Amino acid sequence: MSTLKSLSAALFSAGILVAALPAAHADEIADLKSAVQQLQAEVQQLKAQQTQTAQQTAATQKMVAEKPASTAPIWNPNDPLRLGGKDNFVKLYGDVDQFGAYLHSSSGANLTALYDGALLRSRLGLTGSRVIAPDYAMNFVLEQSLDFRNGGNPGAGRLFDRQAWAGVQTPVGEFRVGRQNTIAFFDGGKIDFTSRTLGSVVNAFGVPSRFDRDISYSSPRMAGLHLQAHYALSSANGSTVGSNGAVYQLGADYTNGPIDVGYNGLWGNAPAGATYNTKAEYQNLYADYNYGRGKVYLTYVRSNVGPNSGFSNIGGIYSAATGVTTPLTGTSSGINNYYNIYQISADYDVTEALRLGALYGQIRSSTISNAGAKGWAAGAFYTGYKSTTLYALVNGLSNDTNAAFMEAGSSGPLNSPGFSSADLTGKRITGIEAGFLYKF
Repeated sequence: MSTLKSLSAALFSAGILVAALPAAHADEIADLKSAVQQLQAEVQQLKAQQTQTAQQTAATQKMVAEKPASTAPIWNPNDPLRLGGKDNFVKLYGDVDQFGAYLHSSSGANLTALYDGALLRSRLGLTGSRVIAPDYAMNFVLEQSLDFRNGGNPGAGRLFDRQAWAGVQTPVGEFRVGRQNTIAFFDGGKIDFTSRTLGSVVNAFGVPSRFDRDISYSSPRMAGLHLQAHYALSSANGSTVGSNGAVYQLGADYTNGPIDVGYNGLWGNAPAGATYNTKAEYQNLYADYNYGRGKVYLTYVRSNVGPNSGFSNIGGIYSAATGVTTPLTGTSSGINNYYNIYQISADYDVTEALRLGALYGQIRSSTISNAGAKGWAAGAFYTGYKSTTLYALVNGLSNDTNAAFMEAGSSGPLNSPGFSSADLTGKRITGIEAGFLYKF
């Protein structure tokens, strides 16, 4: 551009000079005219080059703008276990939860041991999602339990014992099919300061956790209300919807500002020909209030899936040979024993990273005398390190004369190693636990 301006100036000056020298010799004038013509030609050539360059630049910009997005996988160094973009990704995830415990029974027996899964059972999972149309996406989860104490897989005969489902997200909600967590399990964070894990009296009783062949629906939250429904088909040969052995659930929760209230109910049918045909039942009501620096939790449970009920909270042991799982055996009279569980809890955020909490609860049998328990817990959780929670708990559980409840974490009762029946029945159990949870 500067070259063009210089040439134009020279050409203009040359024109003035020609006009100012009428008496110059003819040969000098001819030379000057030739130089002017040469300058004019160079100006035209530079203009043509400029036009061509501008056209090439515009074409390149158009190509860049119209170039389709790269189909190569997107890797984010801030989330290294995720591969893909917003609308199409797969992600490897998991956690390690290890804790040490000192447990004492009023019988005089003591235990000092390392356990897995106080807050979250250690696990390894794979999840993914792909948008298949506007407002529609296919999702999946595959999740396996791990025991980091020995590298084992406590999977009850399954490769993906915790979850194995696929589903579609739509404008009217999400539909899933496969092995899924129950509504009661999903609502654990709304039950008490432990998220219904180690130290929780509700958890010491036991919570139905997941079932096979489960078809579920989860609604969008509308005006604060969220609805869920599950139906797990029986695995018996020739079974159909409504047949014996099926497990079904309903749930609803409502959120309005600092208040959260909810209900979840589960019922399970005994298999055909069962000795005891009483339905398995687990019904839970809860209410939470967020007061700014923490929460207050109230919960109530009524259930008959307690001790010796013949009901499996994980849907039964899977047999690769038969493919049959039996959540409720129908062979134990314990299914006729009903319990009511009451619990109150609260927590307080001392800082953004440090939270303290406590709870008190009771298990009461409505059909067997002296078959309940009373329990309490207090704990601290520190999240000041990236992806890591440090925790410490103290708890106590006092069994009635005919009860043998035991403290339980996310991975179940602390029975590997655990106390004998004689050290549990009618005894008071106290514990001190400390550990870490690392998520990846």
